[in-house]
This record gives sequence, C-alpha cells and structure tokens, in this order.
Amino acid sequence: MIDKRVKNAAEAIEGIKDGMTLMLGGFGLCGIPENSINALVDSDVKDLTCISNNAGVDDFGLGLLLHKRQIKKMISSYVGENAEFERQMLSGELDVELTPQGTLAEKCRAAQAGIPAFYTPAGFGTEVAEGKEVKDFKGKPHILEHAYEADYSIVKAWKGDHAGNLIFKGSARNFNHPMAGAGKITIAEVEELVEPGELDPNQIHIPGIMIQRIFQGEKFEKRIEQRTVRKKD
Repeated sequence: MIDKRVKNAAEAIEGIKDGMTLMLGGFGLCGIPENSINALVDSDVKDLTCISNNAGVDDFGLGLLLHKRQIKKMISSYVGENAEFERQMLSGELDVELTPQGTLAEKCRAAQAGIPAFYTPAGFGTEVAEGKEVKDFKGKPHILEHAYEADYSIVKAWKGDHAGNLIFKGSARNFNHPMAGAGKITIAEVEELVEPGELDPNQIHIPGIMIQRIFQGEKFEKRIEQRTVRKKD
C-alpha cells in the first residue's frame, strides 16, 4: 500500500506555481482546507485561478489570498460575504466567472469522473450561456458545459489514512467530495490521520486512489460566517 503522507501543508503544496489553476473545497467557511490556504499565502505564489464555491471572508480562507493579490481569477457561484472580493471585482482588478452552483458542482464531478463535458438547462437565456453550444433535449434547451481542468485540487476531510482514503463529516462533505480526484494532483488535509485498516470501509467517501498527498492539519478555526443566536429572555 502506497504511503501518501507528507509532513505538513508547506510540503503538500510543493509544485504549485504562478499561474496555475486550483480547486479548493468548502462551502462558505465550512470544510475549507485552512492549513493549505495559509501555506499558499506564505508561499507568495501568484496569478492563481481558483475554483471554489465562494472566496471566504475578508480575513479568512481565500480572502487571505485576495488581500495579497495572489488570485488572478475566481470561478465561483457565490461572492456575498467578502467585501474585498466585491471591491476587486467591481474595480476590474479581479477576473470573476460566476457559475450556477449546481453547474459548478457538476463541472467538478465531471472532471473527477473523466467526463469531458455535459449538457444542462441551468443558465440558458442568461449571460452564463453566451458563446456556448445549445441543444434541445425533449423540447428543452440545454447548454454545453465543459469539465474543469485544474492543476491541483485541495480538499479537507475529517479522517483519512496513509493511503488517502477519506471520510467527511456532516455538511463539510460539500464541494470537497466532487473535487477530490478532479485535479491532476489532489491534496487532502485531515483533522485526524490514522493507520490503514482503522477506517470502516463502509464509511469511506473517497477512495485513496483519488488522493496523491495527505497530511494532518492543525489549529483548525472552523469559523462561522454569520452567527445568529436567540436573545436571552
């Protein structure tokens, strides 16, 4: 069995260079690869194209890369919680490709499965469909979407073993699941790294064959974007 462990996030991101395209798992701030993002910030790599559901918040997640102008283009479905993202987009400093959330997920899953393209009705009649092939299925127009092509995919899981088998926890499964194995190289950071055989095979969400590097992260903040609490009586 191949041991895919690396020491830390810094070693995991070795090989990521200026101008590359990265997929990064997470939904809002739930299940984002915090350690890997921090390592990218420290590396000063630039001109990145980042595929992610969103761009984090101003001082956390991908927002940290935005503040250092390390991202050239964001491919996302939601941008509402990041003022710096909004500022860079409106000023023309950042190239932004907004994509329907389901299409974003499927373009990742298609890459994971080796499917080059697919048709979807989502986005027809909007700017999303501009310049794309349209075909009718059962009388309904569908647009042709191509699978993403990423150099690296970076995901975060709850548990993993040395061979790269992963288990996600709750809603942190989100975009991490379809992005695992969707890049040429997939990096997995996990909360708990265990010996092969310790994971219940029936509970594994992603098999190790889809992962090339794995490490145990530390000091996960697991922030909440919008904390809403009931007022005391």
